[in-house]
Amino acid sequence: MKASGERRPAPLTAADIRRKLLAHAEPSRVPGVSRFFKTGVGEYGEGDIFIGVRVPALRSVCRECRGAGLHEIRALLRSPVHEERALALLLLVDGFHRQDEIGQRRAYEFYLSHTAFINNWDLVDSSAAAIVGRWLQDRDRSPLEKLARSRSIWERRIAIVATYQFIRRSEFGDTLRIADILLGDSHDLVHKAVGWMLREAGKVDPARLERYLRTNGPRMPRTTVRYAIERFPAAKRRELLRVTRSADL
Repeated sequence: MKASGERRPAPLTAADIRRKLLAHAEPSRVPGVSRFFKTGVGEYGEGDIFIGVRVPALRSVCRECRGAGLHEIRALLRSPVHEERALALLLLVDGFHRQDEIGQRRAYEFYLSHTAFINNWDLVDSSAAAIVGRWLQDRDRSPLEKLARSRSIWERRIAIVATYQFIRRSEFGDTLRIADILLGDSHDLVHKAVGWMLREAGKVDPARLERYLRTNGPRMPRTTVRYAIERFPAAKRRELLRVTRSADL
């Protein structure tokens, strides 16, 4: 028990959290990570800045800084440093699961108002289902359609990856509905995300996935098809690649 009158530690500021994160930086990793996340001119991650913090270290700092408020999270999420944005989202997800409905709504609305900073595939994939999907689980899911029709590649990816939350509960309708909207998308990162979610749905109901692929496959990007069929036996994969090939190929 704390002694009477003992002061509680002061809440961590964004600057405090940054210092903790920087202690895990590995500058030697920066060139390779920058190439991996396509930060070159004209690439999807153009201009992103890395400091070389590994994912386990990010998660460790998240646990250490648990309870950070939206003010601190906002400062981190608006940073040009990729790992600071990644940490902000880890903190937001961690806090989301500990809050009441009012706090969760605030976190969900905060997330959707900051999608300009959730601007790489790993940032989307670590947060979309846990926040957007979780909030919409028992609510109207029409916001996903708006995201799927966005001009932002990251909002479109958020729309499909958010449905992972529903897939975990064996609900596939929204995954297929959002996939339908995105089948004509021009970006490879959306093709991969759609294929990934279809594959996850197929783990639970492979027959339904096969029917969907036979119906829609000819208008699907080949990347999406290849991701979607990864869990099928080799013979079935070859057959589905054949029957889903577009007539003009």
